[in-house]
Amino acid sequence: MPIRGEIVVIAGGAPVTTPRDAARDAARDELLKADYHRHDPSLQERVIDWIMDRIDDALSALAGDGTSGATGLVLFLLVAAVVGAALWWRLGAPKRAARTDLGVFGDIGPRSAAEHRADAERHAAAGRWTEAVREQMRALVRGLEERTLLDTRPGRTADEAAAEAGRALPGHAAELAAAARAFDDIAYGERTADQAAYQLLRDLDRTLERARPVLAPAAGGAA
Repeated sequence: MPIRGEIVVIAGGAPVTTPRDAARDAARDELLKADYHRHDPSLQERVIDWIMDRIDDALSALAGDGTSGATGLVLFLLVAAVVGAALWWRLGAPKRAARTDLGVFGDIGPRSAAEHRADAERHAAAGRWTEAVREQMRALVRGLEERTLLDTRPGRTADEAAAEAGRALPGHAAELAAAARAFDDIAYGERTADQAAYQLLRDLDRTLERARPVLAPAAGGAA
């Protein structure tokens, strides 16, 4: 239905006067339809385009296109800071992936679940929540290894331990995954630990001590 000013021409040819606001709203609603925006760039693409434009501006300034070298250098440094912040936000702390490769136990020697639990309680009593969370997660994983719900494997990450243990203890799979995320965020992601994070892991460890595994059906068994 074409809009000409405030006059709308219907199929029979008789003009119908449409209020200006209604006509404007109808046009806006039409233009907001997804079909008109199917090929619009995504938010990420628009951000990248904006950054590239700023880099071009800074390089042009450094080349002396009507701007002093000092001003161009300042612009370039500002753009570099923006790019660095964007990469940090997108990828996280640069050392995080490398540090998680050490696994839950890092490079410490073999210790029992009871020893890790004792260390966790000692750190918690002193208010050292980050250390308490690390030791409590180690106690949880070592306890599963001691029950043979997990094989003893150096370098296993918290996520791997949670996924493997979740298959043997499906009723606690979601809690294990949440515990692994909390451990990674605190141990490697610079998240601040607190008593609640420690208590969550401690309670889960106690719960898993009493949990009975779900045995996989034997191959060739009855359906």
